[in-house]
Amino acid sequence: MSTVLVRRALLALTAIGILGAAFELATEQHWKSVEQLTPWVALALLAAGVPLLLFRDSFNLIVAVRLIAVVVLLASVFGIYAHIAANYDAGALDQRYSATWDSLPALSRWWYALTKTVGPAPPLAPGMLGQSALLLLLATFVPHRRAA
Repeated sequence: MSTVLVRRALLALTAIGILGAAFELATEQHWKSVEQLTPWVALALLAAGVPLLLFRDSFNLIVAVRLIAVVVLLASVFGIYAHIAANYDAGALDQRYSATWDSLPALSRWWYALTKTVGPAPPLAPGMLGQSALLLLLATFVPHRRAA
């Protein structure tokens, strides 16, 4: 399998992830606060990185795209934490747990927040950003042209 095909496949998967995440964010109207704009900025950064790697290949470009990918990975980790924390904070308001939330073991409360048993925020949604960033990062390790 040629390296060009592998690189293009990784970039195609990155683009599909960007489009999927943008669709999800748009359907959720995820733009009501500055914090909710973070994934939009991350998607824009990823979207800028794809054509850069598709058509060009230089050391400075590779470094820049890797930096973009790492920044988006960090934003993804922040998003996962923010979603879990929001769910955790909503636990005391959940009708099933309002009377017992404070008496539950901390591990159980965090598990309920992680699994969205309580709270409205999907913890894995920001993971889509991380997945796309990782794919973009992997694409930087595949040469643009087949070695002669």
